[in-house]
Amino acid sequence: MKSLPTLAACLFLSSLPMIAQADMLTVIADHGGTSALPYYEALKLQSRASVTSPRIEIPRQPAKAFSEADMLPVRSMRLSPGNVARRVIEAPGLTPFFLVGDDERSHAWLRQRAPRLRELNSVGLVVNVDSASALAALRALVPELSLSPVAGDDLAERLGLHHYPVLITATGLEQ
Repeated sequence: MKSLPTLAACLFLSSLPMIAQADMLTVIADHGGTSALPYYEALKLQSRASVTSPRIEIPRQPAKAFSEADMLPVRSMRLSPGNVARRVIEAPGLTPFFLVGDDERSHAWLRQRAPRLRELNSVGLVVNVDSASALAALRALVPELSLSPVAGDDLAERLGLHHYPVLITATGLEQ
């Protein structure tokens, strides 16, 4: 009886001719039928050799870094200053945030609600503001809160909002 390593070597050596011929196509059985070639020709497909892939351009670094001022003005067409009815929502885990604009109603609301907004550690989204100086004036009203310029149309649609200022928490909307 041959030893196991010798048997393995014999099996490997006997399969070398098959490995060498692996690139060749071998038809095992031909049961007749018709060629599918006419169907492919009817499609008038281009050969792969004549198809060129589009060139993908690598984005270049901007000449200067973008700043927040480059995002201004921000205008949310679906939102305007007005009354917001209190409403219950279920959004577990949602970080409290509020929507304001650069208008007298939002200014008064921020001054009045600042302690509550701080207590909740809420984040402010300024949905209508024209300039960096107007944004700075809003930030001066509540220097301890984060205010970022953001277009709010998509958010307004998702929450069914038409007006601001409004506070949005995991449990509801309130003005």
